[in-house]
Amino acid sequence: MQPAPDPAEHVTELLRALTVQLRLLNHQVSDRLGLQDVDLECLDLIGRTGPLTPSALARAADLHPATVTGVLDRLESAGWIRRDRVPTDRRAVHLTADPDRSAAVRAHYEPLRGAIAAICGDFDPAQLETIAGFLARVTAAGQAATDDLAGRQ
Repeated sequence: MQPAPDPAEHVTELLRALTVQLRLLNHQVSDRLGLQDVDLECLDLIGRTGPLTPSALARAADLHPATVTGVLDRLESAGWIRRDRVPTDRRAVHLTADPDRSAAVRAHYEPLRGAIAAICGDFDPAQLETIAGFLARVTAAGQAATDDLAGRQ
């Protein structure tokens, strides 16, 4: 008889599988929108945390500034984002996602959002708070591991 799997290891494997599945979904969305995967990632960061500067985006996405410049040029020329001058610093720009275009991106994720909402309906608010706390801690651990590997402690 095989020993029961370690619950923590099982959760870790499920998180790895989820990571791969979400990456595959994001790739499909990128394809449907005519974007490169990195463009979609940057667009998501701009939409969730913007407006932000190109250098802040480069740090958040862990990309070289020259790479970010190329991404922003593609996103701006396709109408996904705007570069707005910062009134207090004429050299600086803030990146803002176009809200109408952002709605088109969100539409591709609606089936998943609906499925997640249905799954959440199986849990009471206290359980959902526990799950949210777990996910927040896992996200922070992932950020710490990324920072450690990048030498940014």
